Amino acid sequence: MKVNEIKKLSKEQLFSELDKLKKEQFNIRFKKKSGQISNTASIKNVRRTIARVKTFINLGSKKNG
Repeated sequence: MKVNEIKKLSKEQLFSELDKLKKEQFNIRFKKKSGQISNTASIKNVRRTIARVKTFINLGSKKNG
């Protein structure tokens, strides 16, 4: 998910996206341990996307508070 896409999301959508990404990260870690993952770069991409979403959640709370 790109930064421009994240900027357009509301706070509720950001939290739901964060939940979805954390579940995806768990599934990727599980596949890695069992040796079923073919694209190891997806681990890094998901981790960075989670950081981006968390950043925008925190920016929104600082603007409002």
